[in-house]
Amino acid sequence: MTSRPIAIYYEHPDWFRPLFAELDARGINYVKLDASRHSYDPNAGGADFSVFFNRMSASAYLRGNGKGIFFTHNYLAHLEASSVRVINGSRAFAVETSKALQLRLLNWLGLSFPKTRVVNCTDEILAAALQLGFPLLVKPNIGGRGAGIVRFDSTEELRAAIDESKLELGIDQIALVQEMIPARGGHITRVETLGGKFLYAIDIFTTGENFNLCPAEICQVESVAGFPEARPSDAPEVGLKVERYTPPPQIIDAVERIVVGAQIEVGSVEYIVDERDGRVVYYDINALSNFVANAPQILGFDPHVRLVDYLEREKERA
Repeated sequence: MTSRPIAIYYEHPDWFRPLFAELDARGINYVKLDASRHSYDPNAGGADFSVFFNRMSASAYLRGNGKGIFFTHNYLAHLEASSVRVINGSRAFAVETSKALQLRLLNWLGLSFPKTRVVNCTDEILAAALQLGFPLLVKPNIGGRGAGIVRFDSTEELRAAIDESKLELGIDQIALVQEMIPARGGHITRVETLGGKFLYAIDIFTTGENFNLCPAEICQVESVAGFPEARPSDAPEVGLKVERYTPPPQIIDAVERIVVGAQIEVGSVEYIVDERDGRVVYYDINALSNFVANAPQILGFDPHVRLVDYLEREKERA
């Protein structure tokens, strides 16, 4: 009897080539599922897969696949109700696709995050800004690749953008108005996890000129570097400076508590050390996390190898 395959559910055409290459190299039985073109029978079970690995992106709407985001919420719930082993399931995807839920989780865990107001119309943005002060950022609740994140330095600047209808709240019409944290050392830190445990961390250095957008993760470089078609493998070419870094134990512990609370089995957390007072400020939680380009050179190991090891173990347990 042929064992049931691992399902890799994804939408971006390029991001997961290293994952597929590692699966192919080992001869592992797996199937690719395109999240932008999919359907399911709500009366059927989930016996087709041994393990279902959710790699759906919150930034799919930038590629015309926003419908897939809402579809995926329902599909994951169906699979879980059918007792399918889902990696990065409905809870993880809910957190991935809502910055507001991310902040609620951080608050519940007692961790610092930027002062924020969550709004559902542009009329509320100015009132929120007056409470927070400037400079600040306006971010769509469903984000990705830094799209739609805008910095404002004054009331006049913000009011003009609102009056000219230049602000978009995103596909769910929810936005965050958030204080801008000056990053100590000119970098943010991205901590990758696997199976709820620390895998590695990197410092990603950003330029002040492009700080009108929140520092984007290494796999989504277009907002930082201004390259609309940039892909994960492009990171070194577009000039991002990346260094391996090991955070102190208390930060690793906090990150592990975050991903466990979000039920993220493969993902990352980003934080900034506030230049003003040295606070560690957590600001982004990613259930869809692409590993750093040139990982063997930067990290000394290939995280895709460890990821596929994890998938194989979960398949055996399932």
